[in-house]
Amino acid sequence: MNKVGLVLEGGGMRGLYTCGVLEYFMENNLYFDYVIGVSAGACNAASYISRQNGRNEKVILGFVRDWRYMSLRSLLLKKSYFGMDFIFDEIPNKHVPFDYKTFYESPGTFLVGATDCQSGQPIYLNKADMGDHFQALRASSSLPMLSPIINYKGYELLDGGISDSIPIKKSIADGNTKNIIVLTRNKSYRKRPGKFKTILKLKYKNYPHLIDTMLNRYKQYNETLDYIEQLEKEGQVFVIRPLKELDVDRLEKKPQRLYNLLNDGYKDTKQSYERMLDFINH
Repeated sequence: MNKVGLVLEGGGMRGLYTCGVLEYFMENNLYFDYVIGVSAGACNAASYISRQNGRNEKVILGFVRDWRYMSLRSLLLKKSYFGMDFIFDEIPNKHVPFDYKTFYESPGTFLVGATDCQSGQPIYLNKADMGDHFQALRASSSLPMLSPIINYKGYELLDGGISDSIPIKKSIADGNTKNIIVLTRNKSYRKRPGKFKTILKLKYKNYPHLIDTMLNRYKQYNETLDYIEQLEKEGQVFVIRPLKELDVDRLEKKPQRLYNLLNDGYKDTKQSYERMLDFINH
C-alpha cells in the first residue's frame, strides 16, 4: 500500500479510541506501509505493527488500576506518573508478551514523534531507533510535569505531542499522497491556552525553546486541525475521529469508560471502512 500514510494522534488514555480503530484494521488484515504516531498513538501502533490483536486492550484495561501503571504513588517513587519500566519492560516481557520478532521484521516505516527539549522542535525516531527498552516510545509518552526528560541518542526528549501532536505534515513530506488520520477528539474540539504557565517556566527554565513551544502548543494544534479539515475537503485525507465530545480525559482510570471508548473507535471504523477503502483505492 504505497504512498498511503497512517497518522495517529496521542492523547493519553483517550488513545483507547485509537485501540478500537487499529483492532478493526487488524481483524480485516489492513496494514499500512507507513505509520507515524506520537505518545499514546505511537504506543498503540507498536502492537498493531507486531500484529497482536487484542494486546492493547489487555495491557491498558488489565493494568490501568495498577499503581505501577500510572498513579501519584508512581510519580513520588519513580518520578513519573506513568510507570515507564513497568509499561515498557515488565508488561511486554512478563505479563502480556510483545512479539518483538514480528515487530522488527515487519515491512514499511514506523516513526515515533518526540520533542527535543533544547530546540523545542519535533524529532522522529524510526523502528531501528526504538531502543532495547523502547526508549523512543518512553520519550514520546513522557508528559511534561508528570515525567522526567528522557536522555536518548544525544537528545533530551519529552512527549511528542508538545511539538507535533498530529504529524500529518511529516507524513506528507515523506511522500504520502493520501493519509488516514486517527484523531482522539471530536470535530468541533479546539484546544485552549494551557494553564500552569508560571510552573512550566520554573520547571523548564533551562529550556527556553521548549517553554515557547509548550506555551504556543494550543495555537499549533488548532492550526493543524484547520489544515486537516481543509485537506479533508480536498479529498486528500480520510479522518476517523470520535463523533461526540469525550467523557474520558488523558489520565482516565475507569475501565468501563475506557472500554466504551475503545468500542466507539471500533464501531466508527466499521461504519466508515468501505468509504475508507474507496478513498485508498481511487
